Amino acid sequence: MNSPKKPDTSAPRQPPPDPALTELAGLSPAYFGMVMATGIVSLAAHLLGMQAIASALFRLNIVVYAVLWVLTVLRMVRYPRRFFGDMVDHLRGPGFFTTVAATCILGGQFVLLEADYRAGTVLWVGALVLWVGLTYTIFTGFTVKEQKPTLDKGISGAWLLAVVATQSIAVLSALLAPHVVQPGKLEMNFLALSMWLWGGMLYIWMMSLIFYRYTFFPLAPGDLSPPYWINMGAMAISTLAGSLLIINVADAPFLASLLPFIKGFTVFYWATGTWWIPMLVILAVWRHGYKRFPLKYDPLYWGAVFPLGMYAVSTERMSEALGLSFLGFLPPSFFYIALGAWTAAFLGLVLELLRRAGKLRL
Repeated sequence: MNSPKKPDTSAPRQPPPDPALTELAGLSPAYFGMVMATGIVSLAAHLLGMQAIASALFRLNIVVYAVLWVLTVLRMVRYPRRFFGDMVDHLRGPGFFTTVAATCILGGQFVLLEADYRAGTVLWVGALVLWVGLTYTIFTGFTVKEQKPTLDKGISGAWLLAVVATQSIAVLSALLAPHVVQPGKLEMNFLALSMWLWGGMLYIWMMSLIFYRYTFFPLAPGDLSPPYWINMGAMAISTLAGSLLIINVADAPFLASLLPFIKGFTVFYWATGTWWIPMLVILAVWRHGYKRFPLKYDPLYWGAVFPLGMYAVSTERMSEALGLSFLGFLPPSFFYIALGAWTAAFLGLVLELLRRAGKLRL
């Protein structure tokens, strides 16, 4: 005789996690690199007289910026432990500085493309608040946390996003300075100068550690992620900030006494950034050509587009500020390279979104 069937007292089977929520939980804080890349290519197009491209990318950038902030706030509210845990993670934490740089780049678009100084000022205030909050939260967290990675596991080119964020404040301050009344011009240019100087010091500190990691620890192809292009991009945006200070000297007489210093360091930053370009190309060939590391879409590739566009913009502005007309061939050359890289990254993003939606098998 069969014994009576025992009731099933096991816990009910949990439904599979929602893929959308899984993606949201793992959203990279560095996704604002897309706004940085799109914005700087737009500004380069504007400076080179390609207004249709500049305007189209500007409008796209507004949409992307808004969507990313909605997703970021949703992630912070729904997954606060993971969100704030990322903020003090040595590898993911510096990616939050893209929010500062993206805000300033978009502010620069409003100023230069639309002459909308009110929107530029609102974004400037937002960027300042973000910069203060993130700078002291992230670096205090790195300092006091008990479990810390070794240097080779804890540092990458993404750390230089702190430099880019700082210099982006300097750039937007210098762009807004001519459009405020005195003593606002003096104050804005003084802030721009202070951030420019601090960004340069921060680059020296961080680049020393990154170069030490390069040369004294094993480097696998996977370690050489696209944010290493920020090695050059941080110097390019420093060049841009210095060039704008030179252009603004008439509005801030105290800059006149510092003019030789500012000019010298602007060229110094540009030369350093230029030195990095062949080195980064060689390392990219080593990574993908010699080591056969797969070349597929990664959100981090937006971090490689931004430096290319910034190099075009900074070289154009430096040529204007210092009268270096013989460098005139570089801005359009690097603009087209940056535009090609942006197009490749954007197509990669579209294909990746289609794949994740189940409409495309790759």
